[in-house]
Amino acid sequence: MALIVQKYGGTSVGSPDRIKNVAKRVARWKAMGHDVVVVPSAMSGETNRLIALAKEIMPTPDARELDVIAATGEQVTIGLLAMAIIQEGCKAKSYTGPQVRVLTDSTHTKARILSIDDEKIRKDLAEGNVVVVAGFQGADENGNITTLGRGGSDTSAVALAAALKADECQIYTDVDGVYTTDPRIVAEARKLDTITFEEMLEMASLGSKVLQIRSVEFAGKYKVKLRVLSSFTDEGEGTLITVEEDKNMEQPVISGIAFNRDEAKLTVLGVPDRPGIAYQILGPIADANVDVDMIIQNVGHDGTTDFSFTVNRSDFAKAQGVLESVKSHIGAREIVGDNKICKVSAVGVGMRSHPGVASQMFRALAEEGINMQMISTSEIKISVVVDEKYLELAVRVLHKTFGLDQA
Repeated sequence: MALIVQKYGGTSVGSPDRIKNVAKRVARWKAMGHDVVVVPSAMSGETNRLIALAKEIMPTPDARELDVIAATGEQVTIGLLAMAIIQEGCKAKSYTGPQVRVLTDSTHTKARILSIDDEKIRKDLAEGNVVVVAGFQGADENGNITTLGRGGSDTSAVALAAALKADECQIYTDVDGVYTTDPRIVAEARKLDTITFEEMLEMASLGSKVLQIRSVEFAGKYKVKLRVLSSFTDEGEGTLITVEEDKNMEQPVISGIAFNRDEAKLTVLGVPDRPGIAYQILGPIADANVDVDMIIQNVGHDGTTDFSFTVNRSDFAKAQGVLESVKSHIGAREIVGDNKICKVSAVGVGMRSHPGVASQMFRALAEEGINMQMISTSEIKISVVVDEKYLELAVRVLHKTFGLDQA
């Protein structure tokens, strides 16, 4: 007998029929003798509906009250799911995040989990109950309802699995695992049987939408055994996310190709090449709460430098405005921007022991006439910025170049 934490996304519980299907799946696990804790999201579209409702009252909603409203989506789901599980002949109890005492900090709409009181859950499990806990939510030390931000149910599930020392945390979604790239772009994309936490973390941060990045960080930190599965099929074992690569097997050089369309580039032209200029440019950007991704600096021979960086496309106009406001102060000649770019990345722990991956990647792109505007590397990833119109071609070419279309 094992203790299993199962998380179901919004599409998995998107209708009464789908909730009943989840209940049947949970009942099968319970019938096999396992203890089961279930963490569902709100029904698909419900959180968006609640936020839109709040904005009809207050265009920029008060953060505390928005959490009170947004948290109700999961409360509806846990009640419906608990009833559906009872209908399947199992005992079940549902709890909101605050009821189980998921303690968070006080940062409304994007709170972080500090601790979880597992006593109530363990008591219910010992009495034979399936325990259904609302994802995405908790409460701060003053009892205020908080939410964890978009995709927070993944983090809730992993945190519960860590607190309960569960044998496995299963993330059920609308795909049957983690793929070498998006199958909608590359038909030959393959589902991976395993992937390391490091690789999954890079894939999540670089644009893969399968798992929320905070949940992967949490799972890696607490060594939670994590598996991605489809809630629409009982076939296959999904993708297991492991602590480290299997030392007994030959590790592929590249595990996946990730991409992100939501990129924009800003370039500050002709600033004086002097110590502190990077801070003078990026300091005001940070003060405006804009996250910077890739950075490149080109030093000229005339005592000036060009400084480029990327931001999320939604922050493009704000960042451009900030730069225009400090342009004269930093002595820049011109500010130019481009919000028609994308980032394409090759990820794999095998890079550590295989030299020449970068040159192989750059050659493949060059042969297709794809110009690289920026390059960023880490120990297990290489990212390039290219014109948005080349995104799909670049992904397909790199997927083939690194043999990811071969079983």
